[in-house]
Amino acid sequence: MPKKIFFTPGPSAIYFTVETHMKTALKEQVMEINHRSAQAEGYYKNAVENLKALMAIPEDYQIFFLSSATEIWERQLQNLVIEKSFHYCYGAFSNRFYDFAVDWKLSPQKAATDFGSLPSTDPSLIPADTELITMALNETSTGVSFPVQDIYNIRKAHPDALIAVDGVSAFPVIDLDFSQIDSAYFSVQKCFGLPAGLGVWIVSPRAIEKAHEKLAAGHSIGSYQSLLNLLKNGSKAQTTFTANVLNIFLLSKVTADMLEKGMEVIRRESKYKAALLYHTIEQHPALSAFVT
Repeated sequence: MPKKIFFTPGPSAIYFTVETHMKTALKEQVMEINHRSAQAEGYYKNAVENLKALMAIPEDYQIFFLSSATEIWERQLQNLVIEKSFHYCYGAFSNRFYDFAVDWKLSPQKAATDFGSLPSTDPSLIPADTELITMALNETSTGVSFPVQDIYNIRKAHPDALIAVDGVSAFPVIDLDFSQIDSAYFSVQKCFGLPAGLGVWIVSPRAIEKAHEKLAAGHSIGSYQSLLNLLKNGSKAQTTFTANVLNIFLLSKVTADMLEKGMEVIRRESKYKAALLYHTIEQHPALSAFVT
């Protein structure tokens, strides 16, 4: 039976090496081991090291494993914002993050536009006392991209604010200078070609300082999944809960495969596949691209 192609924002097709790695996982009883065992810690360490090498993440940045990117929205608001956040809203997911901030009774502001376009990225529109600025590198629901250079310009204009980037439908292909941001996150079921059920949170030292600051000021930063608790357990290559060890194992393997292939090749392949897709749309009388 031929494999189906699902024209949805995700999950994406499984990465071609996953089948082999699943067989290895069964052989090594990955789904049965304790999440605090040395074996599980090894998968954690390998995944972190590979991600840092693959995406040129600074050595002093931390990487944590949670349940999903959706959960990470909430963890960012709990740990990185005392009062004010600013959200670029140009699709269902970026709007939903803003809605989370409203639900948390913060004082969020937003720059919004119709789906399919990007709001003004002029840094002067962001209030000076903003604590957290959020944007999606590639809005999963629409395909609208946020220019990387605009992120750097925002950082220059607002050096005291933390910048959080949604990389769900962008990493690892988009080349981003992580030293210019403080929080980045993704789920593995898109560009990494893995089963859903694992969120990855990349955090700068400044973000960790903010969590300390918020806690010291008498505010709650959450409980078992607080940033400081994630840091405590992460220093031992452990999660704070019984995590998806299988997906951490698979991520460690697929990132190793990607490193062997090389990011230059992966980016070139992505551009080629995008060109093929746009060409097909242009040639079809009944189709048109929502974003060009």
